[in-house]
Order: sequence, then structure tokens, then C-alpha cells
Amino acid sequence: MVRRIDVTGAHGVRLAAWEFADPPKGRGDSDHAPGVLLLHGLMGRAAHWASTARWLAERHRAVALDQRGHGRSDKPTGGPFTREAYVADAEAAVDQLGLAPVTLIGHSMGALTAWQLAAKRPDLVQALIICDMRASALGAASQREWEDWFRSWPLPFATLADVRKWFGEDDPWVERPNPARGEFFAEVMAESADGWRPVFSRRQMLTSRETWVHDAHWEELAQVRCPTLVVRGLDGELGRAEAQEMVRVLPRGEYGEVVDAGHLVHYDRPDGWRTAIESFLDGVLTP
Repeated sequence: MVRRIDVTGAHGVRLAAWEFADPPKGRGDSDHAPGVLLLHGLMGRAAHWASTARWLAERHRAVALDQRGHGRSDKPTGGPFTREAYVADAEAAVDQLGLAPVTLIGHSMGALTAWQLAAKRPDLVQALIICDMRASALGAASQREWEDWFRSWPLPFATLADVRKWFGEDDPWVERPNPARGEFFAEVMAESADGWRPVFSRRQMLTSRETWVHDAHWEELAQVRCPTLVVRGLDGELGRAEAQEMVRVLPRGEYGEVVDAGHLVHYDRPDGWRTAIESFLDGVLTP
């Protein structure tokens, strides 16, 4: 069972949180189970965490958040889409949903939000999982590549099958066919009068990315005091050397990897992802 809970984020933005509310086995009230907040990456949505949240919900209180500009949450025309706003939103979700002390699980941009919140509010966060997010600056060239990539999208798509095919096979960023990637993007499309379009604004996504792509985030990473697992897909965007350096910088860091996984680690290889993180979670989330 999944239920929606609205949260009021920074600047009054309405955020949609999704609780995978099956009562934990052997417990009568999920509100007393250890809290987990799942934060998707840029262009993602809470539904992308469904597989992870379902097995977490067997013993823990698992909530996935549609971040501002994404999914069913508000997409304010004027923003803001700053790092501070994203972190404040996640903090508000933890507070309003009573999830503390929370374990944060973040993918890509959501992982950055998670470790920035853990650095800011160590009293709220008991553990952290970082999934395929770099601490190094990506730079202006990377932002220009994203602008060009967004312009290449053949919008609108006539059918969802066209969405799956383009993102899974025809997208110039795809090195080899990847059906999971096609499915990932199919979940962030909505039907309009002329076809299928993303549920997010590409302009807002670029604005969000602009606020962190030029900066390195090692200093905030070093301020994270809770146990932290850094996970990468072997074919993802986070290289092994950088991931291991992140583990070294973290006061209580651990390393994990998922074979045959790209950037969308938890979506590409849900079984491998579970294997990579479950023992870490067992150590920090045992009720």
C-alpha cells in the first residue's frame, strides 16, 4: 500500500511524499519503525524508489519524496531551485513526518541533498547512503552538454513506446541499448493534447543543476558524522577512484558497488542494489 502525504517545504512549496505503509513485520505501528527518506535525482520522482521502498517497508518506515519541480510536487515558476531550498525541503519532510533519527538514501542530486542535510543537521540523521553522485565539480562544459541534450529531445513523443525506445536506444547518450533507462524516463512523462511530454520543466532542471554543477562538495562531505555508504554502478558516473576518496574523506565511510549497473543503479539492477546496501542498513536500522 502506498499513501500520499503532503508536506510544506521551504517558501511554502507543497511537496508530495509517498509512504510505503505496509506495517513492518512483527510491529503494530509503522510510526515507531526506523525512518528512511528516499531522495531521487534530477528529473526523477518518488516512484523510481518503489522497488527499494517496498522491501524497506517490511521492517522500516519508508518514505519517498517528490522534490520541488519534480513528480507531483509544486513547480514554482520563479523557484527558487537552490541547494538551500532542496535541503530545507528534505529537512521539512523529516520534521513534519516524524522520521528522525532518519536514514537518508539519495541518488545523484538527491544524494547531494542528503549529505548536505546530514552535514547541516547531524541531530536528525543517523545514517546515509550516497548513490552515484560525485563530490567533484563537473564544470561549465558539463552544463552546456546538458543544454544541448535537452534540445535534442524529439518532443512531443507520440506514444510511451516511443519514449522507451528513444531513451533506451536512440538517445545519443546511450552507448548500448538499455531498456531500464527507457522505463525510467517513461515514468516521468505525461500525456498532453499533442503527445507525451516530461512532467518537469527542462528549464527548471537546468536551473537546479546550475546551482551545484560548478562547485565541489568535499567540505560538506567531510562534515557528515554518521555512518555513510558510498555506492556506485560500475558503468555509472562516479568513478572508483573518486568514490574511494569520498569514503576516505567521510569520517565513517564505507564503499559499495553494483556490477552491470549504470548511473541509475537502483533502477538498472534492483537486486544488485539491494545486495549492496542491505547489510549496511541492517547494521544501522535494526529496530
